[in-house]
Amino acid sequence: MESIITSHAKEIGKLERTGAHSHIRGLGLDDKLEGRPNSQGMVGQLKARRAAGVIVKVIKQGKISGRAIMMAGAPGTGKTAIAMAMSQELGDVPFTSIAASEVFSLEMSKTESLTQAFRRSIGVRIKEETEIIEGEVVEIQIDRSVTGVGPKSGKLTLKTTDMETIYDLGQKMINSLTKEKVMAGDVIQIDKATGRITRLGRSFTRARDFDATGPDVKFVQCPEGELQTRKEVVHTVSLHEIDVINSRQQGFLALFSGDTGEIKSEVRDQINQKISDWCEEGKAEIVPGVLFIDEIHMLDMECFSFLNRALEDNMAPVVIMASNRGVSRIRGTNYQSPHGVPIDFLDRLLIISTQPYSPDEIKQIIKIRCDEEEVEMTDDALEVLTKVASETSLRYAIHLISTGHLVAQKRQASKVDVVDIKRVYSLFLDEARSVQYMKDYQDEFLYNEIAPSGSNDMVVDQPAV
Repeated sequence: MESIITSHAKEIGKLERTGAHSHIRGLGLDDKLEGRPNSQGMVGQLKARRAAGVIVKVIKQGKISGRAIMMAGAPGTGKTAIAMAMSQELGDVPFTSIAASEVFSLEMSKTESLTQAFRRSIGVRIKEETEIIEGEVVEIQIDRSVTGVGPKSGKLTLKTTDMETIYDLGQKMINSLTKEKVMAGDVIQIDKATGRITRLGRSFTRARDFDATGPDVKFVQCPEGELQTRKEVVHTVSLHEIDVINSRQQGFLALFSGDTGEIKSEVRDQINQKISDWCEEGKAEIVPGVLFIDEIHMLDMECFSFLNRALEDNMAPVVIMASNRGVSRIRGTNYQSPHGVPIDFLDRLLIISTQPYSPDEIKQIIKIRCDEEEVEMTDDALEVLTKVASETSLRYAIHLISTGHLVAQKRQASKVDVVDIKRVYSLFLDEARSVQYMKDYQDEFLYNEIAPSGSNDMVVDQPAV
């Protein structure tokens, strides 16, 4: 029974999920920040991608913070895709992504929710020197008592190219060696402070033709110099993690239990002061990251007022926002403004606009999504799907890839053909056909009365004339 459970768990671990933007690998720019037409999963939007590349370069330098960028464009023009590409380009720089509606939580105030999002986006690199022992294992001797009861003891012989030393082993070290499956010929690293053993690989001197090694075995050179050396270790944590650890009795366990809640401003002030002292002493380094807020028009006037002030703080990250609204009502007010954002806040933003995709670009995106979802499609079906995307929306066409693949599998076909696209097109309605269907049968729907624009009832935001 145990072997069945273990094998099942291993199979589950190999499963991969395909998301809406899992094909994005980067911004697809060259060394001069010029956009390639089709690279790293990005297609088209050359002007917007180049602007995003400039922002990424500025963020990597780590010299500015508190800048705000907004990506404005129609739905389905790649705003979130560009933001995901920026996160891929940034690498180890902290990147936090939230939806504006997440701010309206019942557990904490709106300003506290935004503050925590800001603090998650700021990293602190803490430098620490530690003593390590690194060498090739020559021999491991473990002594066990005759009765089999009592602590174990033993000796470990390590060597480098210059020296060889024997170390006495205790119960804890023997357990660590057994857990890591260390044997003679392995190159290991021991942290003296914690006793943690890391298996770096197998020594090249032990590589023989008759050795039965798997494909995952890594061969490394035998270390040179002394066995015991000092090494600088860098730990990267976010300011929010430091806040939680210092504000909860259970310490870092609060991060796993989710018990973050409201954090007092006094705690944050003390942490900011301590980190400033560490930066002056050279023990730490501030890494300004990126906070991406999608659907920024969902925030209300209180949140925009808070952002106005928060962006002026020297501990603020770079904030990237996205909106697909035109001239619409600011949430919580009767005032209309471009993108649903107050005019005074818009004045602080660098705005990147995204343009609708051309039919050729849509075709390239659909091809990329077919490769990502491992779906083979005929050329005729690809042309039909491109036409569907041009007349409806790109998102709708992408949804038809996986559903069309299921229909093709049902008729035992290896490729998705035009007949499969037609089948799923008839099964699933796009926005325009759904609205038309509702108009045709509106008498059979509940609450079918359309409220006049002058009333106080909920109405769809109308563009300004």
